[in-house]
Amino acid sequence: MTDSVRVTLEGDDDATSVTVYGNEGDVSTGDATFRFSVDGSTEDGDDHRAEATGDPRRIAPLADVPTDGTLRCEARAGNRGTELILRREGEAVSAWRNSCPHKPEVRLDPGPGAIVRDDQLVCHEHGARFECDDGVCTAGPCRGDALESIAVAVRDGAVYLTDDRFDSCRRLDEPAA
Repeated sequence: MTDSVRVTLEGDDDATSVTVYGNEGDVSTGDATFRFSVDGSTEDGDDHRAEATGDPRRIAPLADVPTDGTLRCEARAGNRGTELILRREGEAVSAWRNSCPHKPEVRLDPGPGAIVRDDQLVCHEHGARFECDDGVCTAGPCRGDALESIAVAVRDGAVYLTDDRFDSCRRLDEPAA
């Protein structure tokens, strides 16, 4: 399975929600267990997303990365995923973990694109402002902290994940293949 699936199992007194990245496993709560096995391949055994891009580290065409907002993606290392955001300035692209240093559970881009004002990313929850080149917070409760950078590069008109902590990356605005 190339994409994650959110699974929630509810029992009489308990509920468990997990994001599943593998092809098989189980989720338990109380006395209930949900076991699953998913064949993530197509009839011919190929993953058409990988076939279409040819490289699991290719994220998107450069033209798809906004200058007035951000593009949400997920970088993967094995069965673990990290949400990140991309922003373009001219021919250069910067990427950061989609998380505010002040409150890490708060996403800078909750879905439709992060707020960009005066060439700075703005946290929608508490107004912290981050430089778009180095991710340093210039105003707000986390002033002086910085966004966690994720290494990317632009080659042949496309953006690629180059951060060695991750094996692959996919956009979160596209339907699963």
